[in-house]
Amino acid sequence: MTTSVLPAAPIAGPLVSLRAPGADDLEPLFEILQEPEVALWWVGYTRERVQDEFIEAPETTRIIEVEGECAGALYVLRGEDPEYPTTVMHLFLGTRFRGRRIGEETLALAIRHEFAHGISRVTLDPNENNDGAIRSYERLGFKRIGVLRDYQVRPGGALEGAMFLDLTKRDFPDGPPMPPRP
Repeated sequence: MTTSVLPAAPIAGPLVSLRAPGADDLEPLFEILQEPEVALWWVGYTRERVQDEFIEAPETTRIIEVEGECAGALYVLRGEDPEYPTTVMHLFLGTRFRGRRIGEETLALAIRHEFAHGISRVTLDPNENNDGAIRSYERLGFKRIGVLRDYQVRPGGALEGAMFLDLTKRDFPDGPPMPPRP
């Protein structure tokens, strides 16, 4: 995997806007990653790590913005090999933004963009115990492929598996439908 081909201009949906990261996003992202329900799945983020992985990576990171506020981030990696037109996505949301299908809208927007630019498959790999995320991804149309065993280091150093899911252009040629608002 390498970088994605995310557009410089924001991608906007009914509620969500995906935009490039800026210096002002460091503190909001760091604060979100410190929330216990987020830190459970996104382990060990310091300000320096947020700066390196999200702020200084505009080619792979998009800020999830809702009503003018930073709600989280989407990380997108697109493979370079044209024989394997796959994109891998990861996202996190602040807890106060959950329950409104913001993550689903974020993924639908990003997947539509990727499908329009030659990608035929998007994969996700949430922790196998992150039932809420897995249910949300399945509502969007993702299918379970299997469990990647001993995949993620957890707090305290234990290893846990990840649920490997994918959604293909064959499933939704124009990308998944936008989720209904709750």
